[in-house]
Amino acid sequence: MSGFGKWNLGIGAVLMAAAVLCSKLDLIPAAVIVGILGLLGLCIAGYDLIDGWSERADLRRREARVLREREGRQEH
Repeated sequence: MSGFGKWNLGIGAVLMAAAVLCSKLDLIPAAVIVGILGLLGLCIAGYDLIDGWSERADLRRREARVLREREGRQEH
């Protein structure tokens, strides 16, 4: 996860906690707004995490393909 994703995860978690606090204090409009912003931050962090995983998987696939090609050349 990149620094941007970690930052969004932290901000999203804090905003979700603030949304729960607002709902306990019966500040429903504020809870809804803060909750939506918190979910947005968590979604961005999740997207960044999945993007990082897929990028690493792509690099592993490329590496495996290059290794197979090298092995095929050495056999001939």
